[in-house]
Amino acid sequence: MITPFHLALPVHDLHAARAFYGTRLGCAEGRSAERWVDFDLFGHQLSLHLADTAGIQAHNPVDGDAVPIPHFGVILTWEDWHTLADRLRTTDQAFVIAPRIRFAGQVGEQATMFFLDPSGNALEFKSFRDPARIFAT
Repeated sequence: MITPFHLALPVHDLHAARAFYGTRLGCAEGRSAERWVDFDLFGHQLSLHLADTAGIQAHNPVDGDAVPIPHFGVILTWEDWHTLADRLRTTDQAFVIAPRIRFAGQVGEQATMFFLDPSGNALEFKSFRDPARIFAT
């Protein structure tokens, strides 16, 4: 069994973060205080804390895309990834890298998409057609 991860990220506006993670991504809100809020991010604990800085600091080329660094996300099932991608398209979500299949026909074939939260934190949600190949070389 894989245990949930905990990740804390800086945000500049908790109201905007609640709208994005809670409403747009559909994550349940957990505990909160004046300067932070927790979300259930597909079974993982995401803590968002008010801070002065957030966002992308670099890019790295991967399969023809400029991947934002740092970034984080969750590996979803193939079906859940497509459901999320369809939901985000209906909300006119701006994508850094639009939903697509990367490494098609190769060992690491995966569906991927990148977008920013309201504080500029880069998120990647991905799915492997064959989950047994997540760590395949």
